[in-house]
Amino acid sequence: MSTAVTSEHDAHAPPANCPNCEAVVSGHYCSNCGQEAILHHASTREFLHEFVGHYVALEGKLWGTVMRLLFRPGALTLEYIRGRRVRFVQPLRLYLTLSLLFFAIMKFSGGFDPGVGDNDKAETVVANGTAAAVGKVAEAQATVADKLKPLTPEEQRGKSAAEAAIDDMQKEFKLEESTAARAAEPGKAKKPEKAKDQDMNDLNFTVLDKDGDFLNRWPALKHKWQAFEDLPNGEKGKVFTEGFYHYAPYAIFCLMPVFALMLKVLYLGSGKRFGEHLLFALHTNAFAFFIYCVILLVPSGLLGFVLWCWLLGYLPWAMRRVYGGSRWGVFFRWGTLMTFYSMAIGVAVFLSMMAGIMSVGGH
Repeated sequence: MSTAVTSEHDAHAPPANCPNCEAVVSGHYCSNCGQEAILHHASTREFLHEFVGHYVALEGKLWGTVMRLLFRPGALTLEYIRGRRVRFVQPLRLYLTLSLLFFAIMKFSGGFDPGVGDNDKAETVVANGTAAAVGKVAEAQATVADKLKPLTPEEQRGKSAAEAAIDDMQKEFKLEESTAARAAEPGKAKKPEKAKDQDMNDLNFTVLDKDGDFLNRWPALKHKWQAFEDLPNGEKGKVFTEGFYHYAPYAIFCLMPVFALMLKVLYLGSGKRFGEHLLFALHTNAFAFFIYCVILLVPSGLLGFVLWCWLLGYLPWAMRRVYGGSRWGVFFRWGTLMTFYSMAIGVAVFLSMMAGIMSVGGH
C-alpha cells in the first residue's frame, strides 16, 4: 500500500509503513531508520516550525547546548561522553558555526590588521613624542633654574652648553618632522618611498634560503614571490589580510587534532580515548569563539574585562571537571597546553598570511 502523503486530512496520520525504508511503523519514529512517522507537507511554515521547535525553543537543542557550553565548563563534554547526545547540537556543527561566525564578525569589524605600510606614521609619532618630551625637560630645567640662586661662571657656562645641546636636538627633530611631512605629500619625495619599498623587499627567503636553492626548486613559488615584491606596501598588507581570512579558519580547524594530541600526552594513563580528547577540544574552542564574538561586538569596559577573565578561567575549570586531578596538577597541564597551543596558533596564522602570496599574480 502506498504511503505517500496526498492530502491535508492524512498529513499528520502515521503511515502503516515507513516512507523511507518501508518497515512497519509503530510510534512516532521508524525503529529501522529513525525517520519521523508523522509527515508534514513541505512549506515555509513547516521549515520555520521545525527550526524553532528543534533549535531556538527553550526546550530545544540550541538553548540547552549554549547554557551548558557557556556557564558549566566541561559539562557538555561529559554529557556527550555519557551518551546523552540527541538533546544537544553536534560538537562539530557547533564548532564550525561559531568559528565561521567569529571570522565573519572579525572581518566586518576590521579586527585583524597586519600593520604593513605604517612605518612612516609610527616614526612620525615617535619623533613627535620625543621632541615634546625634550621640550618639557627644557621647560622644567628653566623653571628650576629660575628658583635657584645665582650660578657661578662655570655653572653658567655648563647651563649654556646644555641649553645649546637641547636647542640642537629640537632643531633636528623639527627638521626630521618637516621632512616626513613633505614625504607624505603626493608627488614629492619619491626616493624615501622607494627606499621603504626596498626595505619591504628585504622580507624574502634569504634568511632561510641563503643560497637561493629553495626558490630555484619551486619556480611557481618564486614567480609568486617576485610578483608580491613588486606590489606597493599597502597592497602587501591586503595580501596578508586576505590570506588570513581565507586560510586561517581552515588552519585553526586543522589544529583541533593537535589540541587533542596535546591533551592525550598530558593525560597519559587517564583511560580516555583520542576521540574524547577531540570532543573536549571542539567544545572548548567553540566556547572561545563565542566569547571572542561577544568581545568584538561589545565596547571595551567592565563587560570586556569580565569576559576575558571568564575566558582565562574556563579551560582549567573544564579540564578539572572532565579529567579530574588536583588544582596544581590542572594548573600545570593548563599552562603547558596553552604555551604549546599558542605557539601552534601563531604558526598557523603566519602560514595563513603567507599563503595569501600564492594568490598574487594569478593572471
